[in-house]
Amino acid sequence: QVQLVESGGGLVQPGGSLRLSCAASGSIFNINTMGWYRQAPGKERELVATIGSGARTNYADSVKGRFTISRDNAKNTVYLQMNSLEPDDTAVYYCKVVVTDYRYLEVWGQGTLVTVSS
Repeated sequence: QVQLVESGGGLVQPGGSLRLSCAASGSIFNINTMGWYRQAPGKERELVATIGSGARTNYADSVKGRFTISRDNAKNTVYLQMNSLEPDDTAVYYCKVVVTDYRYLEVWGQGTLVTVSS
């Protein structure tokens, strides 16, 4: 079993910053892609950013230049540094990891709420 534990969400004013963390635990021998997605009220879940095993990153256009994704392979943890937050960034943020050792697994976190409001 692979489990993800997210942390770092909360309430922040427009222009503020937050850092999300997502730690994977369990029997893991290799994590390929790690990523963050978000779902705002009444909207579909959308990709925010991903990072591959070689540290190649991909960002949604709406967050480029404001968000930074990174990973610590020794800790099986992915981070999302969010700066210059806007009210439209308000959503539940989910992390996702793709495990590719002797199996292929896509595992989702439970989600953490980010609210950007004055």
